[in-house]
Amino acid sequence: MSKLFWIIFLLLMLYTILPTILIRLFGLWMYKKKKSGSGIALTFDDGPDPEFTPILLDLLQKYQIKATFFVLGSKAEKYPQLIKRIHQEGHLIGIHNYVHWANAFMTPNKVRRQLDSSVNVIENIIGIKPIYYRPPWGIINLFDLLLLKQFRLVLWSIMVGDWRSKGGKERIETQLLAKLKNNDVIVLHDSGQTFGADKNAPKYMLAALDDFLEICQHRGYHFLRIDTYMQLNNLAKQGPAPLLKRLIIYLWLKWEHLFHRLFNIHPIDVNNQIFYSRVRKYHGKTIHLANGEVISPGDKVVELHFNNEKLSQLIAESNTMVQLAVNMIRDVQRFLPKMTQYLHRHTEVKGIYGITMIHRGSKQLGFTVEELPKGLFNYFTLIYLRILLFVLHPNGRQRIDLKKGLLSPRIVAISVLELKRRYSAEPELLTISEPVSHYQRQ
Repeated sequence: MSKLFWIIFLLLMLYTILPTILIRLFGLWMYKKKKSGSGIALTFDDGPDPEFTPILLDLLQKYQIKATFFVLGSKAEKYPQLIKRIHQEGHLIGIHNYVHWANAFMTPNKVRRQLDSSVNVIENIIGIKPIYYRPPWGIINLFDLLLLKQFRLVLWSIMVGDWRSKGGKERIETQLLAKLKNNDVIVLHDSGQTFGADKNAPKYMLAALDDFLEICQHRGYHFLRIDTYMQLNNLAKQGPAPLLKRLIIYLWLKWEHLFHRLFNIHPIDVNNQIFYSRVRKYHGKTIHLANGEVISPGDKVVELHFNNEKLSQLIAESNTMVQLAVNMIRDVQRFLPKMTQYLHRHTEVKGIYGITMIHRGSKQLGFTVEELPKGLFNYFTLIYLRILLFVLHPNGRQRIDLKKGLLSPRIVAISVLELKRRYSAEPELLTISEPVSHYQRQ
């Protein structure tokens, strides 16, 4: 194939294919389904339509359901009375571009003009500026990520091909019921005038929807507007930064999985994977341990690595830094007896060794903590660990800025003899008041 083909393919990958894959597979930057709670978001695209939208509104009124309409600006401009009715009956209005064109085939400026025109049309009709946006076919381009400052981008978790007439209402109803779960976002279409749609398809969608909503009513399902739906899961307050950070964390953890494979690093305790490890020769400076032993260059050691996926999970589950510290210390305490069992199979190992910035409370657990010697290794380790803190910690940037003098890597080590003396029989959990006070001061 020619170089021109590969250049075009690469540009398409960067411009639209890769961003779309990321949002569709991993839910990055877009809202597609709640993780918890209850409630279903019923959403409709491609309208308003003078034939089908009034019937749909009557149906929603029959079941006392509030829905979300992602409308085309050109149709809203043509049928302002329908937009008024949608709004007056308590439904939410979002944007689905001015005309039904995929963002992949438009320049960033063209997408922006489409959205600005649609926003102006809706705002002039109902007096409210819409902030929810669903790109046609769920396809975005790279520059659409800049829209996150202005819009909440919304996808779906259930689509049943209701833009086709084939199979009638039975096919649509069957697929809706088969796929339905609490927390879903359903997308249906109240117009058959877009490219690839059958003009009479909404007739079958409405017939299926009537039966579907009656069944859902008997089953006790609740339907919510997309704004209420997102607020119940604290999603509406998430701007671009949290979503972008999710992508960074995802890519970082994938890199770490690859790193572990390349260097044969494995968890010791499969039930408490707070640490990964490998046995290797120690190559650093001599470490003088608190119990009088030393770890010298050439000694066999177990090199510990924090499981940053587990750390990220602990951060997400902890409401405060104090709670995070308590949870981490308890996990480490549960891990150490397993480490002693592991060392019975590795009699050649003299000590356990790691480098970390998370070392508060280590001395109370029996570890020796020393500064990392100055030099290139110290410099690059510091950069790596600060990037890691920025990625995983919810206030990583602020902590780095405020605590630069304190956030420096330390060697943390303990001898096998000391570890076995302390943890051969699983002890009661140690007091955590002292380590926690360190975290409170950070």
